[in-house]
Amino acid sequence: MTLVTDPRGPARRAPGGGRPGGGAGHGAWFLVLPALIPILVLSVGPLLYGILLAFTDAQSGRTEPTRWIGTLNFQDLLHDTLFWESFRIGLVWAAGVTVPQFLLALGLALLLNQNLRLRWLARALAIIPWAMPEVVVGIMWRLVYNADAGILNETLRDLGLGNGHDWLSGLATALPAVIVVGVWAGMPQTTVALLAGLQNTPRELHEAAAVDGAGAWRRFRTVTWPALRPVALAITALNLIWNFNSFALVYVLTSGGPGGRTRLPMLFAYEEAFRYGQFGYAAAMGCVMVALISVLLAVFLAGRLRGGDEA
Repeated sequence: MTLVTDPRGPARRAPGGGRPGGGAGHGAWFLVLPALIPILVLSVGPLLYGILLAFTDAQSGRTEPTRWIGTLNFQDLLHDTLFWESFRIGLVWAAGVTVPQFLLALGLALLLNQNLRLRWLARALAIIPWAMPEVVVGIMWRLVYNADAGILNETLRDLGLGNGHDWLSGLATALPAVIVVGVWAGMPQTTVALLAGLQNTPRELHEAAAVDGAGAWRRFRTVTWPALRPVALAITALNLIWNFNSFALVYVLTSGGPGGRTRLPMLFAYEEAFRYGQFGYAAAMGCVMVALISVLLAVFLAGRLRGGDEA
């Protein structure tokens, strides 16, 4: 109860007293609803429906009603070597894209944080790949990798380094070639996040370290990196999720080929659902992928946070 002292008489109860905030909590829900409803309808609802579907034998084109089969789809997944191979490829892809993406973006962010001429133009050019749709990026890089007239093979021929190579169709080169595209396409968003973290680092700390005689590497290790570490941890975790769940870019480039060498888990689930009509089985794949990537991400974050505490 909130009391207001009146110099002309005894204390009286303030308007709306009894509970702090009065009915403000109910009003806040009305403000949140416009954003909450689309999330429930477009995210939570499909997620729950997908989990339910994973325990059924749902298929396309069948006339019999869908039956509840319990964990049968998950039991089949345990023995599906093609799925686990695609999961391994997905981990290689996610790590192979995320690590170089972060290192290159960190170097670019450090460069763009300097007082350079036309820095505004460099920053604008750096985010161009981020503004391009993944389908457009895939088509563009297919032209770059083209075995007959691609700019990459033409450059190699001009330099006398061979007659070219079919990069996206070779069993040994398809996945590395796709990883290069993934790094190029995703680096801008990491650069922007790291650049924002760098700009929030007080310049006085760098100046004080420089006065004390610290070199560039020591200033980075003792001043820049500790301030940038929370941003780096967050963007790395998000990149791991985004890259593992990639679909459009790899689908346009290789469609999972050659011989399944670039068949990521999302591509495998897509084929099971929309090429072979096994909706229940594909939904079970999705559930397993969400569970496994959540565990791996939790281990990654726990290790990074523990390392920070020890430091």
